[in-house]
Parts: sequence; C-alpha cells; structure tokens
Amino acid sequence: MANDKYLFVVSGAAGTGKDSVVKALRQAHPEIEKTVSATTRAPRPGEQEGVDYYYRTREEFQQLIEKDQVVEHNFYNGNFYGTLREEVDKRLAAGKVVVLVIDVHGAENIRRMFPGATTVFLLPPSEEELERRLRGRGTETEESIRERLATAQKELAQQDKFTLKLVNDEVEHCAAELYDVICRRAGISR
Repeated sequence: MANDKYLFVVSGAAGTGKDSVVKALRQAHPEIEKTVSATTRAPRPGEQEGVDYYYRTREEFQQLIEKDQVVEHNFYNGNFYGTLREEVDKRLAAGKVVVLVIDVHGAENIRRMFPGATTVFLLPPSEEELERRLRGRGTETEESIRERLATAQKELAQQDKFTLKLVNDEVEHCAAELYDVICRRAGISR
C-alpha cells in the first residue's frame, strides 16, 4: 500500500512507557492519529464504544479474524484485543499519520501486512529501571511482576526485528524523538 509509510508501530516490553510516550506525542501533535482497538472484555464504568474500545462478543471478534479484518490481535486475561483493519485503512487512505501501540507479536503481523510501515521499539534506560517501573505501578502481585519481567526479557530479545529503537529515559524527550522519526520517514516538513 502506497500510504503505509504513514503507519508507525510503537512497541516494547511492559513498563517501557509505550502508552505514555504516544500520549505525549499526540498531545503535542494532535494531527497524529491513534486507532481505537477492539476487545471482547466488557466496558468498564465510563468507557465508551468507539472511544475507548470497540466492544465485540467473542464470536464477533472470531469472525473478524477469520475475515482478515483484524491486523493484529492478542489474547490476554481471558479476552481478545486487536486492531481493526478498517481503523488503519481509512486513516491511511486519507493520508493521515497513524500510530499503533501494540505488542511485539502484533508488530510482526503489521510488518507482514504493511511492509512500508515503520516499527519502533521502545527500550527502558536499563533493566533495573524497567523493574522499578513495573513495581512502581503498585497494581500487581509479586508473582505477576516476576511473570512480566520474564515476558519482558523475551520481548527485549525481539528488538532487532524493528526498524529502529528509542530509549525512553524521559517521556517528553522520547516523544520528541519519535516525532522527528515520523517527520523524516513520512516526509513531513516541520
């Protein structure tokens, strides 16, 4: 697809700050679009259809996968999460810059489906900092943290498959570096 140069994937291990960096990027540059994911989990209080997620039944989600209408998906905590192809295609067709925040496995599928996309792997400043960030959330058990750290090691081992790597030592600085990458690769003048 000619417009897939406008597609950017931000990935990395849990605790690297993917969502924080993309949130800072979009606050500074609201013209950059982020897709809304689909999920089979129930909406949480205050969440809205098409704003937070597209809520689908497991059967509906399975049909979307079978019809190649999900560009990447994951099964996590008993629910499916994924990016609808329609969400990506309509933005790219309009010439919009699109940023997807997805896991390393989903990024692999994006590379296959959109070969002109840029994949960015966010790294923590150090493994110690990654662990500090995961523990600092205060929302997980020790067992869960150990599992996340083991998963993070596997994810970090995938970093060389990405177009480029950025170290998230400070969110605003990393977001500015990401914006520079977007401008260069998409041919956008600043």
